[in-house]
Amino acid sequence: MPGPAVEVLRLGLMGGGQLGRMFVHAAQRLGMEVVVLDPVPGCPAAQAADRHLCAAYDDLQAIDELARQCVAVTTEFENVPARSLLRLARRVRVAPSANAVAIAQDRLEEKRFFRRIGIPTTDFFAFPGSLGSAAEGPDAKLQWAGTAFAPPGFRYPAILKTRRLGYDGKGQVVVGSAGELERAWRGLGSTDCIVESRLPLHAELSVVLARGFDGVCAVYPVFENRHEAGILASSLLPARLSPPLLEEACAMTQRIAHALDYHGVLCVEYFVVRSPDPPQALDTPRVVNAARAAGSLILLANEMAPRPHNSAHATIEACNTSQFEQQARVLAGWPLGSTQPHRSACLINLLGEQWWNRSGVFREPRWGAVAALPGVSLHLYGKREARPGRKMGHLAVCGATAAELDVRVVETMNLLEGLSREGSSTKRLSTQQEPVDGPNRGMQT
Repeated sequence: MPGPAVEVLRLGLMGGGQLGRMFVHAAQRLGMEVVVLDPVPGCPAAQAADRHLCAAYDDLQAIDELARQCVAVTTEFENVPARSLLRLARRVRVAPSANAVAIAQDRLEEKRFFRRIGIPTTDFFAFPGSLGSAAEGPDAKLQWAGTAFAPPGFRYPAILKTRRLGYDGKGQVVVGSAGELERAWRGLGSTDCIVESRLPLHAELSVVLARGFDGVCAVYPVFENRHEAGILASSLLPARLSPPLLEEACAMTQRIAHALDYHGVLCVEYFVVRSPDPPQALDTPRVVNAARAAGSLILLANEMAPRPHNSAHATIEACNTSQFEQQARVLAGWPLGSTQPHRSACLINLLGEQWWNRSGVFREPRWGAVAALPGVSLHLYGKREARPGRKMGHLAVCGATAAELDVRVVETMNLLEGLSREGSSTKRLSTQQEPVDGPNRGMQT
């Protein structure tokens, strides 16, 4: 006779992209099942999930079905409607909360939240502001919004960003003066925006942590990031900046998580800039002291992601517990795993451009050659269409030491460069492909 059935923990996931796909793999390795809710048939997460509810994120029937099937639900991207998460929370455990997601969905509210809890940011203001009387007309309001609502001493150039939905350098425009704001704003669809002072950067960092329902945090070592055209190109684990600065980044991120009463995996991205002399009013004494200890470098919070993050994908290979397993552990109510890395690692994103050679000819890269490199793990996301700027996969390059890692990264980049010259086909890269937006490398995005 058959024995007793093994209990299976079933988790729900709002969103079907590559982050969800890696979450599904991690949860299944722990014996859990995952139900994905996403409107796209055959999306990356659905390819791996135990079940796919193919419906919109605000489909009430699908939301209720997800709650019926699962003991806990999470999200793999921040633009899931907060109302959907609130409805789910009436019946099942939801992490992160709708409140945390709502703050992360709005760049202006996000910056205001950082400031309220003493986390320094670059200078910013809302655009357009609700200024003047109706008799002044819309053009007068726009003219004033570039001056009257800017903080004292606000400096240009700046970046005009949509308050919602922009990512990977999209939904933002560099402006050289207040006089350029109106045209740039109209180019972004005349939607609500935020203007941020654009700063020369020394480095860009991200901190990823997991926080359980018991309030316990597990923080990964800091990641050092490099962007190209507004898109993350590579991420180094651990970062190679001064320990006091990295410790301050971890402390700031924990302060943010506790202030939100956050549950789940959280990433906060930081700019590293030279400390102004004298320090600006936005610099708290703690930040200034850290800057002095780190050789006059300070941290400014850029944005947060209420989910696992691209910069931390190499935790799958390099750490005792990946960011995706931590997410599953939080939902299941399990203790968090160790974030200790057992080797150095570098993430390298693979964008759609990799599928075209230097002559603009489409071909499938020789991924077998890449996978044969020592210390290299290949992840392809199952996306069926390669487009410029689209994240199609990534490489995790690992080494026992920083020196070994550096050698392997150079070997990997050289091979990718060589592959870009290979192949032949009749398909050619169209000049009408979706453009890759974003500021120049080395400046705030």
